[in-house]
Amino acid sequence: MGDVIREETKRRGLAPDSKNMGEVMKLLRKKRGEAAVAELCLKAVRKAGSDRVVVDGIRSMSEVETFRKSAEVILIAVHASQRRRFALLKGRGRSDDPISYEMFLKREERELEVGIGDAIALADEILSNEHAAPEKLASEIVEVVNRWVEQDAR
Repeated sequence: MGDVIREETKRRGLAPDSKNMGEVMKLLRKKRGEAAVAELCLKAVRKAGSDRVVVDGIRSMSEVETFRKSAEVILIAVHASQRRRFALLKGRGRSDDPISYEMFLKREERELEVGIGDAIALADEILSNEHAAPEKLASEIVEVVNRWVEQDAR
């Protein structure tokens, strides 16, 4: 879902850094409602034309509910400590990643204000990313999705 924000930030002629993307996200939500980002994302999902899609970057239950109006949804939360999340974000090398711990904390506060805590608390499954190698975490996510697909087929 961050890609949708990144695209909208660029469309507005702004650099896709943490501050601008955070402001664009908040403005979209203020102008179009709490599920604005999910609604924009749904347009891209529909264009993809697939019957199964994985969306990452959920920030609120309003977004989850928007997706649930269009499809069956399983919400998987991937959790790690603040220190681990900061290290992972710094390691990604994206233009919107926080460059200081203080910027990271502001980002955390913004995401909590949007409702990410509720989405994590109400997730169908929670996986830990505290010590997992990327391949291990990806494998765990595939396992959860496959289990869900198998149950859905019954």
